[in-house]
Amino acid sequence: MKTKVGIVTCGGLCPGLNNVIRSLVNELYYRYGISRILGIQYGYEGLIPSYNHPVIELTAAMVNYIHLTGGTFLGSSRGDQDVEKMVDTLEIMNINILFCIGGDGTFRGAHEIHKEVQKRKLKICITGIPKTIDNDIDLIQKSFGFETAFSIANDIIRNAHNEASGAFNGIALVKLMGRDSGFIAANAALSIQEVNFVLVPEITFDLYGQRGFLRVLKKRLEERHHAVIVVAEGAGQEFFECADENKDVSGNIKYKDIGIYLKDKISEEFENKGFPYSIKYIDPSYIIRSAPANANDSKFCNLLAQNAVHAALSGKTDFVIGFWNNQFTLMPIEMVVAKRKKIDVEDELWWNVLEATGQPISMKNP
Repeated sequence: MKTKVGIVTCGGLCPGLNNVIRSLVNELYYRYGISRILGIQYGYEGLIPSYNHPVIELTAAMVNYIHLTGGTFLGSSRGDQDVEKMVDTLEIMNINILFCIGGDGTFRGAHEIHKEVQKRKLKICITGIPKTIDNDIDLIQKSFGFETAFSIANDIIRNAHNEASGAFNGIALVKLMGRDSGFIAANAALSIQEVNFVLVPEITFDLYGQRGFLRVLKKRLEERHHAVIVVAEGAGQEFFECADENKDVSGNIKYKDIGIYLKDKISEEFENKGFPYSIKYIDPSYIIRSAPANANDSKFCNLLAQNAVHAALSGKTDFVIGFWNNQFTLMPIEMVVAKRKKIDVEDELWWNVLEATGQPISMKNP
């Protein structure tokens, strides 16, 4: 078969990236007999000649063991690149199918590539495979790496609980990933049932006052003498001045560090009141996202890759391989990137979290 395929991984690391690469190569080679498979290095930069990132000719033997390690075998990068130059490269390389493994920003880029391909009337299929550790891609039930992330967070929270309960009025404050959606924090808390407060971007809270977080935390310590707090990285951003909204290369606002902020505010409040306490702050974000996938995520990565290959080789393009109601789906890229998926605070997941933690429904003052 003359089909030539490119595979690219973009954005932050996520458990399962290597599993998807390996499964794509195996499915293409063993199921469809496609042997011309190119690995594009360091994200969309690899399609821009000036970066001089060499492409890798991928074989089944080469990817045989890459799923045993975390990270991405191909490397990754963030940020927009020149769409015309990227499509020039696809033309020069005679690539017929491009698999783009990434999240929101990656898919926006993939859709722009598709539009340029259409404009030039080229026969190049653009396929998206959803990768976001935050599980925040809209219209997709779950993304790979998410289960591994909250499973590793489970172990970290267990040890954090040991730290907290080992000291009088001990506090363990754990910051987990979740820029705009608190799914990792919520699911990690439910998985271990040792967390007393889950703070997520979807719900605002007050620090001070009768119903404020610090008052509720002090009450918890007075009653039980230890507390475990899990905060998603995007929570509490309203506490910071928004005048200097710097953005990263992906166009996302650079969020301030809510973990350090909360640690400082807790310390300041309790010291001012002469209230004895001990606090430990833990940020395991980069450890979690660079870990290899667990068994269930590995299986899911394989099924995503298989379905993506089948769809691409049947002539579909400009789609994301999705998953909804436990069925694999094909979603138009434009629909998927229209908005972020967030926790519905009226839904069962959040009520389960409230029951597991015992935290108030609201920590906002009237």
